[in-house]
Amino acid sequence: MDTPKDETAAGGAVLCDDGLKRTPWAASDPLLRDYYDSEWGMPVWDEAGLFERLSLEGFQAGLSWLTVLRKREAFREAFAGFNPDKVAAFTDADVARLLTDARLIRNRAKIAATLNNARVTVGLRESGGLPALIWSHLPERTPLPRTVGEVPTTSPESVALAKALRREGFKFVGPTTVFAFMEAVGMVDTHLLDSHRRGCSGIWGSDGKRLPGFGLPA
Repeated sequence: MDTPKDETAAGGAVLCDDGLKRTPWAASDPLLRDYYDSEWGMPVWDEAGLFERLSLEGFQAGLSWLTVLRKREAFREAFAGFNPDKVAAFTDADVARLLTDARLIRNRAKIAATLNNARVTVGLRESGGLPALIWSHLPERTPLPRTVGEVPTTSPESVALAKALRREGFKFVGPTTVFAFMEAVGMVDTHLLDSHRRGCSGIWGSDGKRLPGFGLPA
């Protein structure tokens, strides 16, 4: 692959060999580029999808996202497609199985948190469900970053959502992890302004405000 050209030298969007501009972290590795182009920042509304992404963000803590992305299909297989009901029913034998699976990130605390969070997710259905809890923290505005240095790592909404999740019993959901999660599922748009993916979620206008008429799913 040709080396991408950084036209701004200050952490701005990178002009890639296909003629499209992307944020620097998505400019080189093919797996990251495909993820960025097809999934990152697109709205996720369903319970299983949100549970998966929240789980993977927890596993990513202290590691690179590329490490997690390379293991994603193995995670899906090992964690029953991130079906909350199935993961909530995992036993000590399943934990032992996961800890010996070399394809995964074999961290006992993160595995235990994922099982715990599945059980909390199932329990939340009685009070509206995980999607409603998460999307109730959608901000009124999104950042307008021109460079990587202008992309925040937390927000008032990520702090509030992290507190709400912990109050329900979720683990591995600090404000920074939650903000990364919010970026991934389209709750904020931190694509650089001249990235070809800016505005892909359909939620935000060019001024950073929520588009008129946008409503949360029922």
